[in-house]
Amino acid sequence: MRKSLATLIILATAALVTAPLLSAPLPAAARDSPIADPVPALNRHAHKLTSVEANSPSHDLRAFTQMIGNAGVVGVGEATHSSHEFFAFKHKLFRTLVEERGFTVFSLEIAWSSGLRLNEYVLNGKGDPSRILREEFVLWNTEEHLALVKWMRAHNATHARKVIFSGNDATYAGAEVFRPLLRTSHPVSSQYSQLYADLRPATTNVETWMNAYLARPDSQREATATKAARAYSALARSSKDRWLLQQARVIMQTTRLLAFRFSDPAEEPRAMRYRDQAMAANTAWWYQQTGRKVLLSAHNGHVGYVPDNSAAYPKIQGQFLRDALGRRYVNAGFTFDHGTFNARHRDTGQWGVFSAGPSEPGSNEHTLDRVRYDAYYLDLRTLPAPATRWFHQQRPTKNIGLTWPEPLYQVALAPNYNLLIHLHNTNPATLRPPLPATALSGRAVR
Repeated sequence: MRKSLATLIILATAALVTAPLLSAPLPAAARDSPIADPVPALNRHAHKLTSVEANSPSHDLRAFTQMIGNAGVVGVGEATHSSHEFFAFKHKLFRTLVEERGFTVFSLEIAWSSGLRLNEYVLNGKGDPSRILREEFVLWNTEEHLALVKWMRAHNATHARKVIFSGNDATYAGAEVFRPLLRTSHPVSSQYSQLYADLRPATTNVETWMNAYLARPDSQREATATKAARAYSALARSSKDRWLLQQARVIMQTTRLLAFRFSDPAEEPRAMRYRDQAMAANTAWWYQQTGRKVLLSAHNGHVGYVPDNSAAYPKIQGQFLRDALGRRYVNAGFTFDHGTFNARHRDTGQWGVFSAGPSEPGSNEHTLDRVRYDAYYLDLRTLPAPATRWFHQQRPTKNIGLTWPEPLYQVALAPNYNLLIHLHNTNPATLRPPLPATALSGRAVR
């Protein structure tokens, strides 16, 4: 996150359980032997994706749905933040998981209150989804996401088991979060009335609100965070209403996250850790508190188990979800050989369509692209030992956030992901106007 970016996310704590199975551990003899070319094994074990398009038949996902087992939360990454194929695949996968595996929640790294606003349309047909995406989604304001929410609305119009759109970020707390707290007759609501006066957004544009809020003095933001924490604690001591408590916690998380001093380089990694912890807890909340199964959509650098940039992101969402859910959390990373995508230029802050690849020899993608399919997926936990050893080695890998150009990151795929999806090429997602105007700082953002 940067001061100009309206995208962060939320947390709550959960009991620790046994960590999930990742790729098979390597025997000592395998660790010491030369690394064999994994492509012959991958040709045998890869499952072809006939199409990643949202409305394509789902028969090519049959093995994928078996690989996730009994997971309650499935995290699916993306190697850029704005490629058509990544978004379309998640739409297709969510539709399949809803129809065949009982999933009902699509969780995205937007503010919790933004998700509530959009969910009013998904559940009840209230509001204009085009306007909501324009005001609240920043880079995710795409035709691909609009198609997803319209499908969700159409599904709910004809099915008793409703699907839900959820935001899991803590960057913004809109009126939708405060409304149930102010409507309650609980005595603590007076504390929220006072807090709401301080936080009430003067605009429905998330990025505009965030920039203004972060311009407040550090002491003022810290005081607001303290007030929100006290109000949450008071409510938690006297109420068992899970939904009410979750809204109060989101307000507490938002004010705490935005109380970090982002001008201090030492403070920012702590803020990013808090953000990912919050995102994980808000995602896990649906499964733990309601039993609903969740498809989590986020960047590779959030769904994984190992940070590719630990200096900026000390601990990431996938690690927190593994701590909270154990084997009930399964993730899938995305790789691609070459393609185009939307991003902001690292130096100028201007939006544009950029390209990356073809992949260089020695990179993860260069080898993965030699497999016989243009689009396929693998279960990294069940590969034979020689291929498993290859996947345990760190290699240059494209993990592109909101800014470009970005350096390649050193990533070992097997410790990071349970499943891997590889595409030969990508195209930019279809952005919907207007684009956010504020320029980003020069560092990589997810």
